[in-house]
Amino acid sequence: MPVVRRNILTDAVARDDYVRGVGLLKQGNSPYTTTQLGIPGPAAPVRTYDLFVVWHGRTMMTPIPPGGNPQVRNAAHRGPIFLPWHRVMLGFLEQNLQRVLNKPGFALPYWDWSADGDLGSPTNAQIFTPAYLGGDGDPVSDGPFAFHAADPATFTVRIEAAGPGGMTLRQTSRGLRRAFAQPPPFGWLTLPTGAEVKDALAFTPPAGGNPVDRYDTLAFDASSEGFRDRLEGWIPKDPARPVHLHNQVHVWIGGDMGPSTSPNDPVFYLHHCNVDRIWEGWLNRYGRIYAPDMTAPAGTYKGERIDDPIASPLGASATPRSVLDVSAIYTYDVLP
Repeated sequence: MPVVRRNILTDAVARDDYVRGVGLLKQGNSPYTTTQLGIPGPAAPVRTYDLFVVWHGRTMMTPIPPGGNPQVRNAAHRGPIFLPWHRVMLGFLEQNLQRVLNKPGFALPYWDWSADGDLGSPTNAQIFTPAYLGGDGDPVSDGPFAFHAADPATFTVRIEAAGPGGMTLRQTSRGLRRAFAQPPPFGWLTLPTGAEVKDALAFTPPAGGNPVDRYDTLAFDASSEGFRDRLEGWIPKDPARPVHLHNQVHVWIGGDMGPSTSPNDPVFYLHHCNVDRIWEGWLNRYGRIYAPDMTAPAGTYKGERIDDPIASPLGASATPRSVLDVSAIYTYDVLP
């Protein structure tokens, strides 16, 4: 029976389970050390939660096509794989939370950031109060993910992006960082609104086009027309406003939500669960469609085509096609 993912602001049980589960994954060692994962410095155990940080960071450093520039297109972002890749990541985290909570019925909650955008993007929104995720700061000093140096169980960032463009990983030991609503060019002052979500959902390709063009189009990158690029947040192109929707949320929160190691902030998963919810609403409206298919040249699009393996711990069993219909695994309480 599928689990039901619900709004964290309306489900206190899901909120409490999520906070507790993240804490357990942060304290539990994975089978790996930093040395085994090629992270410089003394060998240290990698916590299970931090494996997801490494996975996301390394995937952002994996170019598509091979040999290309990962800051132009990579194995999880700036192309059609963006939504399937993050769906796989969310599912894998959800399974791990079910395991450590000993609660097979646990479902990841989501944060509907457009509701806060409609309220004017308050920096003291309910999600960022001490009863939920805590607020901003360097380090965050309230809520369940506050940093207390003298407490061995405190929420600690241990792996972060480094080097030019954040293209390497390094060890650290510090508190979580957030910096809400910073002005451009280093931040953004507002969250997306419900109207902007509706605009992305309503995108219609030019008459006479292929139906899959509604999802994504050539050249399958950050300049492409289609729903995926609108939800990811690269278009519409506007020099006065370079970020939208998904991207806009990362930039508005700032701090550890900015670099490739953004899963360091537990709000990352609530944010991406809402992105996945919006995609699921789109799939329900327009069909379980995806582009590109396997006729796209491998030299340019390998890793993004419908039957290509997604870069994940699940290996070749996870492909874009395999995650287009997840109704047997989970559903959402409300779809946009």
